[in-house]
Amino acid sequence: MAAQIKPGPSSNNDKFNSNRKPVLLAKLEGCNDNVNKAIIIPDTDGVISVSSDRSVRVWLKRDSGQYWPSICNYLPSPAVDLFYLQTTRQLFVGQENGTISEFILEEDFNRMESIGDILAHYGRITGMIWTEVSIDGTLEQWILSTSRDKRFQYHNAKNGNPIGPPFVSASWCTSLEYDAESAHAFVGDYSGNITMLNIKADGLQVVTTLTGHSACIDMLIWDSSTRRLFSAGHDRLIIVWDIGGGQGTAYELHGHTNRVTSLAFVSLKNQLISAGEDSVLVFWDLNAERKETPPWAESDNCESCSRPFLWNITGIFERKQFGSRQHHCRACGRALCDKCSQEQSTIPSMGFELPVRVCKFCCDNIDRTPLATFHDAKHSVMSITMDLERKCVVTVGQDRVIKIWDVSTLI
Repeated sequence: MAAQIKPGPSSNNDKFNSNRKPVLLAKLEGCNDNVNKAIIIPDTDGVISVSSDRSVRVWLKRDSGQYWPSICNYLPSPAVDLFYLQTTRQLFVGQENGTISEFILEEDFNRMESIGDILAHYGRITGMIWTEVSIDGTLEQWILSTSRDKRFQYHNAKNGNPIGPPFVSASWCTSLEYDAESAHAFVGDYSGNITMLNIKADGLQVVTTLTGHSACIDMLIWDSSTRRLFSAGHDRLIIVWDIGGGQGTAYELHGHTNRVTSLAFVSLKNQLISAGEDSVLVFWDLNAERKETPPWAESDNCESCSRPFLWNITGIFERKQFGSRQHHCRACGRALCDKCSQEQSTIPSMGFELPVRVCKFCCDNIDRTPLATFHDAKHSVMSITMDLERKCVVTVGQDRVIKIWDVSTLI
């Protein structure tokens, strides 16, 4: 008799059951090392990618339906980040050695011309944003950048000169986002902090530091319409920060089982897309009412049955009971012993789309209606970018493959 393995009733595959799924349109292969980022060229059937094999590639869709490189340009060091300006076809490429290289793409995307280099940093570029700023009635072009040299810096994009002194972090700067309207930059670092900076022509000013992550910040996304900041990192956590609402609220989204590497935001639908090393794409509905996670209570005894915790020596002797480890209900935050917190449940309104520890009382009163959908990307995702006009998502995997997905049924 042939052996069979039958999944149990709570198989992880259950979360992928959905009638609406991303449709794989194309796979782009050929890079000899990790692909660090890829974007769809607006209004063109093409993709730009940068790779650790030092290549900058422009892929164009041929009559066969396949994408083939029309440009393959090699840089002095690994290409790790890119920023593309559609109106002028300017392409900025960040390198491992801290250099930012500027190129102009020809109209047919079969050739690109080198414009120059900005010696911006002494380490790997981790974030790069082009912006236009009015200074005394004159428009200037700036390049904002972060690096593993622990610095945030901004340069004049025309002449490459630095503008003002850099901001120096206590650890690697790992991500960058910018609000052009208020001239505020957000710098994520390796320790899990996010520093908010006010950027001016004569220098910068530290506004505040956002703390909530326990590990490296991999990605920051800014929503200018609602003035919210989205952050994700190594701690598998996504945090939605209400920067402009005046309430100071921040709520969490838990849906990944490994490091969250990238985010994309669909402003018209108020929807967030996340991806990570668990090979999962998660589409979060942010229209639903959500709650902040409660603070965890501290107590010497279980707040349900009064059993003393391990450090409560006096309580252990008085009650003549063995001490218990302290746990917390994720729904109410009470300090509980293991026996009183053995239930597992999702709590979608608090962002817990995967089962977590809850107490018996909360377990019986939770609305488990999902507020997110899960989809298998079939590769460990390092980066995602979004083309809103065509409703497509580009994922870059650790398998060195670029995938283009049609997500029109999901957004």
